[in-house]
Amino acid sequence: MAPAEVIVVDLVLIDGELGMVKLTANGVLEAIEYGEPSRYWTVKKDVLGFVVEGKYIRIKTVVEREEGICCGEFGGDYSRKDFVFEPFSEDAKNRFCFKLRHYLDSLGRPKRLLVFVNPFGGKKSAIKIFEKEVKPLFEDADIQLDVQETKYQLHAKEMVRSMDVSKYDGIVCVSGDGVLVEVVNGLLQRSDWQTVFKLPIGVIPAGTGNGMIKSLLDAVGLQCCANSATISIIRGHTRSLDVATISQGNTKFFSVLMLAWGLVADIDIESEKFRWMGSARMDFYAIQRIISLRQYNGRVLFLPAPGFESYGQPTSYRLHKEPPVKVLGYQGPDTKFEDVEWREIKGPFVSVWLHNVPWGAENNLVAPAAKFSDGFLDLIVVKNCPKLALLSLMTQISEGTHVQSPYVAYLKVKAFALEPGALVDEPDKEGIIDADGEVLARGRRTYKCEQIALMSYDKLQITVDQGLATLFSPEY
Repeated sequence: MAPAEVIVVDLVLIDGELGMVKLTANGVLEAIEYGEPSRYWTVKKDVLGFVVEGKYIRIKTVVEREEGICCGEFGGDYSRKDFVFEPFSEDAKNRFCFKLRHYLDSLGRPKRLLVFVNPFGGKKSAIKIFEKEVKPLFEDADIQLDVQETKYQLHAKEMVRSMDVSKYDGIVCVSGDGVLVEVVNGLLQRSDWQTVFKLPIGVIPAGTGNGMIKSLLDAVGLQCCANSATISIIRGHTRSLDVATISQGNTKFFSVLMLAWGLVADIDIESEKFRWMGSARMDFYAIQRIISLRQYNGRVLFLPAPGFESYGQPTSYRLHKEPPVKVLGYQGPDTKFEDVEWREIKGPFVSVWLHNVPWGAENNLVAPAAKFSDGFLDLIVVKNCPKLALLSLMTQISEGTHVQSPYVAYLKVKAFALEPGALVDEPDKEGIIDADGEVLARGRRTYKCEQIALMSYDKLQITVDQGLATLFSPEY
């Protein structure tokens, strides 16, 4: 193989000793020192940026930490390490900086980002994480930031729905999954959604769930931490993500994570009273809910993905479409399911879970076969499960082995409908429908049932638009 073309090469001083620095057309930066082995950096992967300090050039790089070593308060997969050298002339210094800047610019990395920081999520540590771990890395990469602290629920949604986002190269959410969902829904409600929704969205884990960023980072063996997430955004790699449209009449909610009804929704929402416990609140309340187990009447209907046609029973159900209305924003995918056979599963149900990505939270591998952009949702249904078996099943979620249980039906669907019912033992009490960690609908006598939800506790439909969203992501 022929050696790569050299873009720039100069004699320099490295730690006061004569050396050579070379940048090649394939983006390899090489430092050669007398009597020492050469050092190499891949600009695309290892170099964040550079700065001129008088007669010196400081190259800001990241290196992968050795396994088991945790540096600093937050840790992560990468640590910062600078390389400093002194060119012999002002012309040489300017030439090297120009060539390196030109190469960095050719990588398509973001130069200006809109950043939402949610100070209320999880253990209320988002501001600290941003200031200590995230902001310094963005500054090292010479990325301009417009930082907005969210003041209340749906604040990020309101802002992106009306503000000028054309000047940004992406939007970053320093939070759990909630702000990500707000940004998605806000952008899709704009009249210019087809343009603005091309903006990549990034997530820095700083909340309770962190399911989306866990799914992205775990797929390439990275830790779910601010360090790894930030560097993934700086490098500018992206991937597409399916977006599900949940519809009830003309009311719509755009989901990128999950929908839950039954046990999982009850745990997710009712455990909010224990939010001070952090993510441990889920495990604590799950035990309570299993001891006093609820089962719900109802029906789920679905259009199976290829290979899953044997699940459930055939039904004459057809996707209902509301007459078109003149409203701004995205209205969901243009589905054509008239000539395909739907299937149904009738209750009672312990839990119904619909997932778009593998991880529901940092310690919950809910849908191990889920893909980011396959055009399908992963459906997990639990029925007729004894309490001891259910307790064992819930402990297996962290490894994703719960889907192998004989009490679990795990399949992929192209479209879905839910007809929720009341509790088997209490016909005057209904349940909660949870979408992306927020209450979508509250039935009678449920937790905080006096609060108004987006939808009523009634039939709803879900369709999927393959690859509609774009996320900042590690390189796969």
